[in-house]
Amino acid sequence: MSESTGKRPARGKPVQKPSGKLRGNPRESEEVRISKTLSYILRHGAKSEGLRMREDGYVQVRDLLTLPKMSSLNIMSLEKIVKEDSKMRYHLLFEPKGDASESSARMNPDCWWIRANQGHSLKDVKLDHAPLTDSGQVPMAVHGTTLSAWKSIQTQGLSRMKRQHIHLAQGVAGTGVVSGMRNSSEVLIFIDLEKAMKAGIKFVLSSNGVVLTEGDENGFLHPQFFRRVEGKNKSPIRGWEGKGPIESATKLLEETNLKEIPVVDTIVEVEGSQEKPSISSEEKPDTTERTSQQ
Repeated sequence: MSESTGKRPARGKPVQKPSGKLRGNPRESEEVRISKTLSYILRHGAKSEGLRMREDGYVQVRDLLTLPKMSSLNIMSLEKIVKEDSKMRYHLLFEPKGDASESSARMNPDCWWIRANQGHSLKDVKLDHAPLTDSGQVPMAVHGTTLSAWKSIQTQGLSRMKRQHIHLAQGVAGTGVVSGMRNSSEVLIFIDLEKAMKAGIKFVLSSNGVVLTEGDENGFLHPQFFRRVEGKNKSPIRGWEGKGPIESATKLLEETNLKEIPVVDTIVEVEGSQEKPSISSEEKPDTTERTSQQ
């Protein structure tokens, strides 16, 4: 109690120390959980972890390794994670200091910086992505999502949500293209880049090959720019066979009382018209918690 005022001093909120708990499912390997935690910190959680991040997205490796979550890592094991990451999510930057030899400096975490190549929600991070000026610069731009998310995407479009960009891959799983899409994607949305660019939508390319866009002024890439939409079995979703939306899949669900979005198995041309396609069902969407990796 203060002698001058007779009142108890106001208590401030206790400083919350960063937790040492790793992200991900406890049943996953420690290696996987460390990778998920690293991805989250570098894309979204640097500030909450007390890390200073440069405008170009880099944090000092020395500071990163002092976090309780990263206590099992050193510069060599961190370098191994970066090199072996199949989606090339991270980049290590070597900036030697003083007169130390290069060999000794390379083992010094003070001389290393690390960042995520894309996927940030931190608004003050400005990465130097290469602009796309022609749709022919990439073979395709496709976004993978879940069946449950598709129900709203088909009407409102893709949203960047809390991230800086909407992420698009240059191919689909099984084609050797791994960055920009989860392997668990149940719906593939192919974007008409040429049409979107003509409408003023800007696209850039990250250093690990992910096509990125901020969307329109509200952060959306609208369905008018969807060229084709496929289910997991690579058959087009009815109404989105390649010429844009013909009918809403949501409306179709209501009319037929189906529990899942139908996809077109085959389209047979009969004297200039299309024979009614057969319908199959997609598997139920994965309801497990989404991670910060992509």
